[in-house]
Amino acid sequence: MMDDRLNTEQLQVVGMGDAVVVHVWQLAQPLCSGEGVELVHVEYQREHGGRILRIFLDKPGGITLDDCAAISRQLGDILDVGLKSEASYRLEVSSPGMPRPLGKLDDFKRFKGQRVKIKTSQPVDGQKNFSGILEDVSGSTVYLKGEHHSVAIAFTDIAKAHITNINGENACS
Repeated sequence: MMDDRLNTEQLQVVGMGDAVVVHVWQLAQPLCSGEGVELVHVEYQREHGGRILRIFLDKPGGITLDDCAAISRQLGDILDVGLKSEASYRLEVSSPGMPRPLGKLDDFKRFKGQRVKIKTSQPVDGQKNFSGILEDVSGSTVYLKGEHHSVAIAFTDIAKAHITNINGENACS
C-alpha cells in the first residue's frame, strides 16, 4: 500500500518556513484526500486570545458545515497525537471563501489570469506586498503583472497570497 503522507520535498505550499504549517499539511493531507476534499491552505498564527490553526477546505460543489465538522473532529484527534506543540491553539476548519487563499504552487497555476495579492517573507525588488494579475508560473517562480511592471517571485518567498475580487479588495471588509 502506498504511503499517503507527504514528505517535505513533495510539499510545495505557502508557509513552508513554519515547521508547524508543514507538519499540519503532512498530517491533514491524507485525511482530506481520503474524505474527498481539497486541503486549500493552512495558517498558524498568534492572534488576540491565543494561537489559531486554520484549515481551509474545498470540493466540487462546495464545502458544507457537515464536511467541516467531520474533518475537524478527525483532524483534531490526529493533531492531538501527531503535532508535538508546546503551545495550545484553537482549530478552525472552514471553506476558503473570499478572498480565496492560494496555498499550493498548483493553485497559482490553476488561477492564472486572476487578480491576486501576495505578501513575501523578504523584500523582492525592495517591497514585500504585491498586487496584480497572476501572469504565469514557471518552475517554482510566480510571475505577477502589476500596474507599472511585472515581477518574478520565488514561490518559497511567498508568505501569504489570495485572490481578490474585481475591485482588488475583499468585498467583506
